Amino acid sequence: MAGKAAEPQVIWARPERTGRGPRPAFTRADIAAAAVRIADARGLDAVSMRHVAAELGCGTMSLYNYVPRKEDLYELMIDAIGAEHDIREPSGDWRADMIRNAQETRGLMHRHTWVPRLMSGVYGFSPNTLRYLEHCLACLEPLDVPYSVKMELVALLNGVVTTYTANEIATAERTRAMPWSEEEENAVRIAYLGSQVATGKYPRLAAAFMEDSGPIDLEAVFRRALERVLDAFDPDRR
Repeated sequence: MAGKAAEPQVIWARPERTGRGPRPAFTRADIAAAAVRIADARGLDAVSMRHVAAELGCGTMSLYNYVPRKEDLYELMIDAIGAEHDIREPSGDWRADMIRNAQETRGLMHRHTWVPRLMSGVYGFSPNTLRYLEHCLACLEPLDVPYSVKMELVALLNGVVTTYTANEIATAERTRAMPWSEEEENAVRIAYLGSQVATGKYPRLAAAFMEDSGPIDLEAVFRRALERVLDAFDPDRR
């Protein structure tokens, strides 16, 4: 039965099955894959024990024998997605390797748009997330700083990627939901913004807009954000 545990639990410390009784009908991988399919198709809010059980063709209550809490289900999902990371041998160029990792993570989040909502340190101890963190630390081996600083670098870089990508996803979802085109929306907003700047109340904004060189290159903005985080840890850039 589902219920509030008397003490904290980590699903990875819980045996997937005991040595007694019949062989379980499902594995954790089966359950995670079903939950990911639902989230990819219908969004994270559609993920429930009832819906996952229906996807697997079992009873809701029987699912609790495998996954005690919904939070555990989320952890299984994050671990399943973590398996998509392409773990390569570090090149020796820690900056290039970390930028590649960040870009790959951004792509992963665009494939599974619900992932940014679950990006929390709470879900950072699963086998595949630990594997990815170990890979990042291997990439950072040439950087001569303590491991605590390297961990901070990884956390900050992941934070930038998550925030940037979550904004991209939210913007795309809003655009799809609008009854008019993105171009029409932008034209109205730009016209309003221009009328406000023209009042003279915002001289610095006016000066900033005068410097505008054209459409924003979002890929370049993302790359600069990554580079600036890395600059803060690079002894050759300080």
